[in-house]
Amino acid sequence: MPLKTHQDEAPSLNLTSMIDVVFLLIIFFMVGTKFTEMERKIALQVPQVNDAGALAPAPEKFVVNVYSDGRLSLDREMVTLEQLSARLAQARSEYEGLGVIVRGDADGAFQHVAEALNACRQAGIAEMGISVRLARNDP
Repeated sequence: MPLKTHQDEAPSLNLTSMIDVVFLLIIFFMVGTKFTEMERKIALQVPQVNDAGALAPAPEKFVVNVYSDGRLSLDREMVTLEQLSARLAQARSEYEGLGVIVRGDADGAFQHVAEALNACRQAGIAEMGISVRLARNDP
């Protein structure tokens, strides 16, 4: 078994990077406290309001179903084109950003869907969508 004939040097710690980080933290907190002092010195009274509670959430999009025979339903209630336009206009007056999704029957004529979309446009609805289903690729 070989014996050590020379003595190893004691490992030294390099503290340079740790000292740099400490100095940066000191500078950061010193500057941060200066900003809060400047904020406190501003002679400004912020107005107070009563707690009005949370804002009402935006309503979900209305769903217009167009059946193959041309019948329409707005949120599960049968309507005519005129009633559809009137109800959407009334709902839009309460909430400007109202949206509508039109779901047409695949076996029906697209003319019925186009008439429903036109009724939505006449009611002032800007956000309209058409619902479709993705076809499956069965091998």
